[in-house]
Amino acid sequence: MSRYRGPRFKKIRRLGALPGLTSKSPRAGSDLSNQSRPRRKSQYRIRLEEKQKLRFHYGLSERQLLNYVCIARKAKGPTGEVLLQLLEMRLDNILFRLGMASTIPQARQLVNHRHILVNGRIVDIPSYRCKSQDIITVRDKQKSRALIQNDLDSSPREELPKHLTLQPFQYKGLVNQIIDSKWVGLKINELLVVEYYSRQTKT
Repeated sequence: MSRYRGPRFKKIRRLGALPGLTSKSPRAGSDLSNQSRPRRKSQYRIRLEEKQKLRFHYGLSERQLLNYVCIARKAKGPTGEVLLQLLEMRLDNILFRLGMASTIPQARQLVNHRHILVNGRIVDIPSYRCKSQDIITVRDKQKSRALIQNDLDSSPREELPKHLTLQPFQYKGLVNQIIDSKWVGLKINELLVVEYYSRQTKT
């Protein structure tokens, strides 16, 4: 299944807040949680919604998310925590968390259009996995910096995760360390996602 390009508020109403998907707020009076018609959800539905929340927030295809789950299973440590670390350390997500882009799709576009450098080299792969001590900078071009400046000016000045440092006047971000799970930018039960895929792949 390809990346979602349909109405974004429809997904927010069903799944809850997805800050990586859209920076816009729903219209006043809209019900994000569908609490007006509460229905008992099956365990499968609960696991499915957690999986969908993860997929739409990070802007992944179904195949991409499944691949990340398979990688996380083979790594050392709890599969759910490793999965979140893999997703959070993607270059497009790092740009979003630094405030250099208002959404993850916008960050992906910046990377695809070759506006971003990692350790002084252009990287045009949004899924590039950032590492500790990586330096993220914007190309020294007026157009590139103007695109970033708009988002730096408009992004709310929230506390950055401990694994990131931003130097806005230099258009530079630093990855201090691998992210700790408590700083993940999405309210998610990652164990349900792992459980969803373990049940889906059973033969």
